[in-house]
Amino acid sequence: MKKIVNRMKKPTPLYFKKLRNIGLALAAAGTTLLAAPIGVPLLIVKIGGYLALAGSVVSAVSQSAVKMEKE
Repeated sequence: MKKIVNRMKKPTPLYFKKLRNIGLALAAAGTTLLAAPIGVPLLIVKIGGYLALAGSVVSAVSQSAVKMEKE
């Protein structure tokens, strides 16, 4: 557990920072679709669920990428 926490505290490369932000935006959009009023078609609610899931996975994976230290 300690290794995971230490890894998450290390600096993240620029590419993965951008990817993390895109993932957060997807998760926010998906959550917005899920929280929409009842009158929204079921297909849109399903798409919202998939967007929220995909966005959160992309954000978590991107956050765990670290810069390689030169030895």
